[in-house]
Amino acid sequence: MRVLAGDIGGTNARLRIYNVEANRFESESGEVYASREHDSLAEIVESFMASHGLKVHTACFGVPGPVKDGRAEITNLPWIVESTRLARAAGVARVAVINDLEAQAWGIAALDADDLVTLNRGAPDARGNAALIAAGTGLGQAGLYWDGITHRPFACEGGHATFAPRGAIQFALLEFLTRRFGGHVSWERVVSGPGLVNLHDFLIEYRHADASEEHLNELRKEDPAAITDGAFSGNCALCAETLALFIELYGAEASNLALKIMSMGGVYLGGGISPKIVEELAKGEFMRAFLDKGRMRSVLEAMPVRVILSESTALIGAARYASLFEAP
Repeated sequence: MRVLAGDIGGTNARLRIYNVEANRFESESGEVYASREHDSLAEIVESFMASHGLKVHTACFGVPGPVKDGRAEITNLPWIVESTRLARAAGVARVAVINDLEAQAWGIAALDADDLVTLNRGAPDARGNAALIAAGTGLGQAGLYWDGITHRPFACEGGHATFAPRGAIQFALLEFLTRRFGGHVSWERVVSGPGLVNLHDFLIEYRHADASEEHLNELRKEDPAAITDGAFSGNCALCAETLALFIELYGAEASNLALKIMSMGGVYLGGGISPKIVEELAKGEFMRAFLDKGRMRSVLEAMPVRVILSESTALIGAARYASLFEAP
């Protein structure tokens, strides 16, 4: 069976056709599109299908934001996605539209050991629910319910829950972001690509720092890589502090999610940022923040924590969903 899979984000829209046989996924063709250069996902799908000339049996697209009855208003993009329109664009009878983190969660079962980096081994007999948190253009979250035999992924919008600061610096950060955004401040405002820029802007003000004009110009492009590059180069102390604060906050929110889902089967870090900073995540500050939950420390210590390195996890997950359910 040939399926079309889509991993749609605020920055890139990735499409790939897989040939599925005996639960093996062979990639046949794929492309990456700059999301903001197109007016709709259907436009991208039509272009992709016309370019590749392959017929598919079914399709599934993972999209950022809540999905209801095959329809979604995309977070961080001015798009409305509808399964019926996508079905016409793909030339199939039915299409599944699911949350992008749900798609990534479906892909976890297809990962190899080389696709993961372990931050915490957890208990030898770890089993149960699992959690997925992914910092990228936004902050996605999902759960995987353990039914006694297998994991069943489900979507959530936990990244938009209210940011909970700890300590003087983080309370000052909340006040800064409240001024910037005029009210509710979510975890996505601090743990995401744009969140890195927010943290850096805050620290410039908080530390009364002088940032070079060249570096400020890079940040005006809203490119979080300018901050991580500055941290890795060793030439920007403020960038290093920004990344350290980001990692601390990432660990804190990951354990918030882990406790709410009781993810004794593991916690996975996905998204585009984690693989790029995996060496920093492994140095210990992430796990220190993750475990800092008072009486629940021993519970969290028993949870395996792993970073997903594969960029294709959500695509394979969407393909798995399409092949297993053939789209409702």
